Amino acid sequence: MFKKKEVPVYLFFGFLESGKTSFIMETMKEGQFRDGKRTAYIICEEGVEEIDEDLLLMNKFKTALIEDEEEITEEHFLKIDKAFNPDRVIIEYNGMWDQDTLLEALPEHWLVAEGIATVDASTYQSHLDNMKMLMLNQFTYADLILFDRCTPEMEESGVLSGFKRTARAKNRRAQVIFEMEDGSINNNIREELPYDINAPLIEIADDDFGIWYIDSFDHMENYIGKRVRFKGQVYFPRKTKKDIFVPGRFAMTCCAADIQFVGFQCRYDKAQTLKEKDFIYVTATVRAATLPEVEGPVPFLIAEEVVSAEPPTEEVVMFN
Repeated sequence: MFKKKEVPVYLFFGFLESGKTSFIMETMKEGQFRDGKRTAYIICEEGVEEIDEDLLLMNKFKTALIEDEEEITEEHFLKIDKAFNPDRVIIEYNGMWDQDTLLEALPEHWLVAEGIATVDASTYQSHLDNMKMLMLNQFTYADLILFDRCTPEMEESGVLSGFKRTARAKNRRAQVIFEMEDGSINNNIREELPYDINAPLIEIADDDFGIWYIDSFDHMENYIGKRVRFKGQVYFPRKTKKDIFVPGRFAMTCCAADIQFVGFQCRYDKAQTLKEKDFIYVTATVRAATLPEVEGPVPFLIAEEVVSAEPPTEEVVMFN
């Protein structure tokens, strides 16, 4: 049976006027698509920004407009594939539509190469306040999250660091960068930590567990060899060594339906004396470890003391 050529697909997520079209247009102007390959450009919503027809022609782009979510089907995409015979596909997706519907509809030979989410920084907090689940869902399948229209005031006040934390809480593998109003890129936004990272013993308050969790993965090098003390709940992963448990917390990234347990693998010689779901204080040293189920090194704890504790006032961690 004839096997169709594999076609890379680039997915752009974000609300209307978030900067998706501008990102694509600027990439075209930089010449990154002038390689002679044919591109199927599928637009799922029409914004104010439009790409000049001559620019599309110069880059061998052919456009297809999808106005109804019901048209997001494999059959419809196969028709586009047959008509355009593309070497790659760019899909500018409607931010109000379900991302899983899109991924399930992609033809078998259309392979996702990269997901990019664009965010208008000036409206991000408003969207979080009024449609948090829809907003954060834009990040689910993103490899890159770009906040545009950022201002120096946002950076100085710590607003951008808060934005980064909420984005990374939803998708820890994504790179988060910020485009300032003058067009410069700032990918070094760091947040002020609510604890002293240089203290002999880093004390993590109950309300700061989420901040610590994200920062320890983002900047693990800052924690290696450091001693920490925090409150967590006992969890025993399946098929693990008897001296390993996971102290962590239940965390909510966007809504009550999206609560998940997050924590750190921890070696403790008396792990089997602990009871699952109990709250405990853990004093441990941070190391780096490579785990079979995780790509790359991650923080790993060596416990020196584990004692019982009362549940925190708020048992579910919030990242924003």
